Amino acid sequence: MRIVMIALLGGLLPAGTLMAQDASTDLQDGRKVAGMCRTCHGLDGKARIPIAPHIGGEPVDYLISQLQAFKTGSREHEMMTVVARGLSDDQIGKVALWFNHFTINATLPAGTSEDDAPELCVGCHGVNGISELDDAPNLAGETNIYIETQLKAFRTGKRTHDVMTPIAQDLDETEMQEAADWYSKITIDITDPAPK
Repeated sequence: MRIVMIALLGGLLPAGTLMAQDASTDLQDGRKVAGMCRTCHGLDGKARIPIAPHIGGEPVDYLISQLQAFKTGSREHEMMTVVARGLSDDQIGKVALWFNHFTINATLPAGTSEDDAPELCVGCHGVNGISELDDAPNLAGETNIYIETQLKAFRTGKRTHDVMTPIAQDLDETEMQEAADWYSKITIDITDPAPK
């Protein structure tokens, strides 16, 4: 660190170079942590099992808040609670950066229109399932079972959120199914914008 500071102060290294090196190091550190996630979420954040969400391209703030919730016990899951409790705050931040750095593209199914999207969901999750807010997840391409399970968790209080809890409590089974169907039928493509 001292050598880096001397080089910076002496004008040997441009500040932008150091920031790029730090960002690259954080990303690679995050990739190492993501190795623990690959069985369920894939190294690119595209889920490998139906009950796990896609996390590639998710907002950093959302990923950090969910991992912290699992770590502290305010959100519980038999696997995620164990994994998150073993992560430092630094590791959580870096793995969130890793999964966020992926680009996610969503395509509506043929024969559908944006007008068909579930009205209560689009303000936060977007018509195409790509989040409009830093603290809301993408829903594009998630499985029906995952979306319905989360909605039911909000409805029963197993999972809580200032916005989602009251919305889910007002939804009936048909409305939950319709929302899950809409987002699960959207095709996604998750890509690394700077593959190594």
